[in-house]
Amino acid sequence: MRLFSSKVPVIAGEIVKKLVAEEDLEAEHPAEVEKDVEAVLNEYLRLEREVTSKTKELMDGRKLPPSEFGRVKKSVAEQKGLKLGDEVIDFLLDQLVESFLYSTNVDEVFGADIDLRRKMAPILKKHMAVDDELDREVRGRLKHLEEGTPAWDIEYGKTLEVIKRSKGMK
Repeated sequence: MRLFSSKVPVIAGEIVKKLVAEEDLEAEHPAEVEKDVEAVLNEYLRLEREVTSKTKELMDGRKLPPSEFGRVKKSVAEQKGLKLGDEVIDFLLDQLVESFLYSTNVDEVFGADIDLRRKMAPILKKHMAVDDELDREVRGRLKHLEEGTPAWDIEYGKTLEVIKRSKGMK
């Protein structure tokens, strides 16, 4: 599962709309709560970029082969307390529930933590799964390149943009 910055406002809007409509959250200004959700998601993205950058530095410094990228990234992420892969959804759900409890924009939280998580998880999965499909398609086109190399990173971005445009997602 992968979170893309272009999906952050959409995810935030859907989450807040659902939780307010189902009376799990009470907020005088739901738009402000959406900004709180966006902040949590954007912070995750910032940390993920930081982990990726640190991973590349370590790999260059240790002269590791690109095949080690995943293992090194996982290790760096663990050091920073960041979850990757299949654990991303649970990590984000924990962060979001906690943000509702401490936000000055949320007047009252009526739903139990587990209920909030159950209602938010499908929204996150829906938007992140679409990106998984795109990711698989891009990776399928880049089989000739080795993941973790600068060339792979550049081609991944270019190919992703081409596929998004062709599917009307950009």
